[in-house]
Amino acid sequence: MDLKITNCNNFFKIKGTLNKSNINLFQREFQNIFEKLNDITISIQDVVSMDKYGVEAIAQLHNEALVKNKRLSIVGFGCKELYDHFKADTAA
Repeated sequence: MDLKITNCNNFFKIKGTLNKSNINLFQREFQNIFEKLNDITISIQDVVSMDKYGVEAIAQLHNEALVKNKRLSIVGFGCKELYDHFKADTAA
């Protein structure tokens, strides 16, 4: 399944598979996003799967939000790999 990103105001929906082959689309969509917006919400409810590149891309966006003192919310029960990544960082 391909990757589709839609947005309305500060709410972004990601649908499909986030992997190495389409990570450039994700990165282009969110490039300099915190220059325009102070807070964003990303729904991963419809993410079918995510490889390590997808997890890293969202983690980089999270780190950018922290550095720039912006708010990033990730909602939905979409992808276990992403939750495992952040759970591991919290426990360490």
